[in-house]
Amino acid sequence: MQEQQEQDRIIQINIEEEMKSSYIDYSMSVIVARALPDVRDGFKPVHRRILYGMMELGNTSDKPHKKSARIVGEVLGKYHPHGDSSVYGALVRMAQDWAMRYPLVDGQGNFGSVDGDSPAAMRYTEARLKKIGEEMMQDLYKETVDFTNNFDDTLQEPTVMPTRIPNLLVNGASGIAVGMATNMPTHNLGEVIDACVAYLDNSDIDVDGLMKYVKAPDFPTGGYIYGISGVRDAYETGRGRVVMRAKTEIEPHPTHDKIVVKEIPYNVNKKELIESIAALVTDKKIDGISYVNDESDRDGMRIVIDVKRDANANVVLNKLFKMTALQSSFSVNNIALVHGRPKLLNLKDLIRLFLEHRHEVVIRRSRFDLRKAKERAHILEGLIIASDNIDEVVHIIRAAKTPNEAITNLMNRFQLSEIQARAIVEMRLRQLTGLMQEQLHAEYDEVMKQIAYLEEVLSNDELCRKVVKDELLEVKEKYGDPRRSEIIYSSEEFNPEDFYADDDMIITISHMGYIKRTPLSEFHAQNRGGVGAKGSDTRDSDFIEHIYPATMHNTLLFFTQKGKCYWLKVYEIPEGNRTSKGRAIQNLLNIEADDAVTAYLRVKNLNDKEFINSHYVLFCTQKGVIKKTLLEQYSRPRQNGVNAITIREDDRVIEVRMTNGNNEIIIANRNGRAIRFHESAVREMGRTATGVRGITLDEDGQDEVIGMICIKDPQTETVMVVSENGYGKRSDLEDYRKTNRGGKGVKTLSITDKTGCLVAIKSVTDENDLMIINKSGITIRLKVADVRIMGRATQGVRLIDLGKRNDRIGSVCKVASEQEEADVEDVEAVSDDSGEPKE
Repeated sequence: MQEQQEQDRIIQINIEEEMKSSYIDYSMSVIVARALPDVRDGFKPVHRRILYGMMELGNTSDKPHKKSARIVGEVLGKYHPHGDSSVYGALVRMAQDWAMRYPLVDGQGNFGSVDGDSPAAMRYTEARLKKIGEEMMQDLYKETVDFTNNFDDTLQEPTVMPTRIPNLLVNGASGIAVGMATNMPTHNLGEVIDACVAYLDNSDIDVDGLMKYVKAPDFPTGGYIYGISGVRDAYETGRGRVVMRAKTEIEPHPTHDKIVVKEIPYNVNKKELIESIAALVTDKKIDGISYVNDESDRDGMRIVIDVKRDANANVVLNKLFKMTALQSSFSVNNIALVHGRPKLLNLKDLIRLFLEHRHEVVIRRSRFDLRKAKERAHILEGLIIASDNIDEVVHIIRAAKTPNEAITNLMNRFQLSEIQARAIVEMRLRQLTGLMQEQLHAEYDEVMKQIAYLEEVLSNDELCRKVVKDELLEVKEKYGDPRRSEIIYSSEEFNPEDFYADDDMIITISHMGYIKRTPLSEFHAQNRGGVGAKGSDTRDSDFIEHIYPATMHNTLLFFTQKGKCYWLKVYEIPEGNRTSKGRAIQNLLNIEADDAVTAYLRVKNLNDKEFINSHYVLFCTQKGVIKKTLLEQYSRPRQNGVNAITIREDDRVIEVRMTNGNNEIIIANRNGRAIRFHESAVREMGRTATGVRGITLDEDGQDEVIGMICIKDPQTETVMVVSENGYGKRSDLEDYRKTNRGGKGVKTLSITDKTGCLVAIKSVTDENDLMIINKSGITIRLKVADVRIMGRATQGVRLIDLGKRNDRIGSVCKVASEQEEADVEDVEAVSDDSGEPKE
């Protein structure tokens, strides 16, 4: 029998169903009653209970602080049956001015720090409400919000606060529930209230319209908001990414620069930030930093980063932004409880739902005040009747044996209600004075006016909105403050150029296709006729073929002998010292195995529409073909390159120049002749055209074009030619008469066995230096001004001593002259062969 009873008590349940229902119950409990804030007051239950508990304790801003432990005990014992640490943690956060944009609790003692230090235990700290915290509970006791039973049904607690502050937007929120989370940034109170007012004036306003008021979040720790597109996404959809940057400045010092950080992004731990910078320096992931120190004090934050003497502070700073929390992002996820259900909300939703709550609070408060006013008016009517008939009233009361009899007699005599009669019986004798009677009439008039006003508020929606608006503006007047986070509207992402100073470089390309960039300052000028310095370690069969000046932010266009075009930023080219070999171009560009780079162009900015549509790319091939195409045709970089010119099978591209459409062209051949014509003689063609004849070569089978120059300014530029045995000379442009394109040209250097054939032609000025590289890898740098200008048909002077070696000149390049009085080269402007100044 007993066994049967026990079996009856056991209920068979499917474990899958039980787990499903239990987990859903738990999930909903976490979502609704723990982790997500209510859209109306922006609070989770724990914050609401702390504030209500402090209010009930009388722990307000006009009274002394109370021990935090006492507040926590009150909240735990009456409203929040969870761990004390969760209550104290929430209380502490509401007092931290780096966590809350507008702290609601006034803490006294150690409440932690922006370095992540723990607050002192609750037995040591004290707290009280701040005035702005009390604003959250204004009119709480006027039946403005619903109350519910606490956990043991012995007390009542509010389900929401009748807040005057749009707290969810202003102080933000973060929480992880089950299957969802919320992360909302803080905002400026004045801006949010202005947006609320704008919505009250025009409820059809869109997010764009509201963003005129709420421009971006405003974080308590200040800093910069870097770029606005993520903010716009967050305001329009409820999800987005706000990029934050520290506020920094560079302080110049005689020995080195210092980067000083004044404000850091929201939610960044200052101590961990400094440790991460130090770790990057130790691991050699960031160069240029010698020391990091925290000099913060009571006057504010100050992190000092010492930059090494030879480093560029801006470049170091940009690297820090990329590699440390000096630049962080805040992922906005506006999920809040709307009517007890979680919902993703945009900016307009948040403002609308807050204002609907305010509207309801004002209506409910007005109803409460109206009821109280009518009750008071009713009593005052009775008191006025009594004061008008005071002698009879006194007689009735004295004649009565009990107070209840007196009340009944008064009700019968003056047709009063029981409430009025009771008020008369309980009236004090001082109210019989004339002054008090006047006051009764004045108070009655005042109460009647109040009743009329409250009835209008309840019946006139326009007036009700005005009340909401006026109260919001009053809050703004009291607590509004200037924005702390500045907005930088420009670039959204890292620009790679920010990580490299725009320094002058020498690009060297060897015959076998090795490329590197070397700082120009590694090369020093020598006198004409010197032996030279070792320029690069190359293999026995290799030699330096091209030397080009450029700066780090330039774009290099590479043109191959087969007529293809490729792009590289100078900073993408590997750096090497003067003697290193460099990297194979094949490893940097997708060049075919049997192709090789023969020419380059350097452009500052391919996005400059005006520039690329007013400049041309001029090609010259070894067989004397010339072609002119608009630079715009080469302004869209592609990974695999594009066809730049159609080349005949036995020909190859040897020179490419950038022109402005108004240059004089000179093409020189190996046998010492040159032809000059204006570039207008070459019509503009498409990117894939073949071109037209520029010069007619000799029929000896050995002749070929060795170079082409574009003269922009004939007054300052002269023509420099160099022969393979180290001879060279300068001539004026006018020594070369203009002829038709396609002719044989005129003599440019008297070719003899001593001079050897022509290897280079350059346009130069007295401000240029020449860099000459032999096939054996020896480099020499000499001043162009040391070479005098002489006639066109002479054999020139010895530029470089090749000695007894069977050596030849491999390449010639011009660079800006060094300022000899300075220890470090300060390159002002380098002209490329088009005569265009380098920016």
